[in-house]
Amino acid sequence: MSAVISIGFLTPIPDIPILKESARNLFLHVPMWLTMSVCFAAGLYYSIRYLNNPIMKFDRKAETATQIGLIFGICGLLTGSLWARFTWGTWWTFAEPRMNLSALGMMIYVAYFVLRTAFNNPEKRAKIAAVFNVFAATTIPFLLYIIPRQLPSLHPGADGNPAFSEITAPELRYIFYPAVIGFIGLAVWLNDILNRYKTVKHLTDQQRA
Repeated sequence: MSAVISIGFLTPIPDIPILKESARNLFLHVPMWLTMSVCFAAGLYYSIRYLNNPIMKFDRKAETATQIGLIFGICGLLTGSLWARFTWGTWWTFAEPRMNLSALGMMIYVAYFVLRTAFNNPEKRAKIAAVFNVFAATTIPFLLYIIPRQLPSLHPGADGNPAFSEITAPELRYIFYPAVIGFIGLAVWLNDILNRYKTVKHLTDQQRA
């Protein structure tokens, strides 16, 4: 993935209005959001599986996938804020609904982890967390994709900004699509490591008890 990023920053950028050279952030910002969506979808899947069959491994997998997704979501916010600084002249603007709704989505997932700390009983914590995770996951499509499309926006595709098809010019797609695959692969790897760690910790705690 680092090779993809390094090549990406050496790739010639077409003359895109407003974005100019900052279009290289496409290789970081958008793949992070897509990776976040994949992780949140995995968290939703395992939360539903836990509600159907209350086995603790499903709760651990749901928590792990959601953790990784939140990390990529926060990175998406940070790279988006950096992009806004160079294209819109400000780190953050409340006139951009997608930025604000994205931040709200991340706060909902932060509340998921705060909620988990409120219960000492593992079964009760897992059940309530699973229900909340289903709610959180269902809000993401509305907050990130549906509602912003109904409102005036500075993002690509809106008035005064290039459409997404122009940003993903052919010379950029050679880096963009591998970056998406690379970041999703990184998330899968991190998810596997963290889930194995939690499984070993759970077995160790059981032996000590």
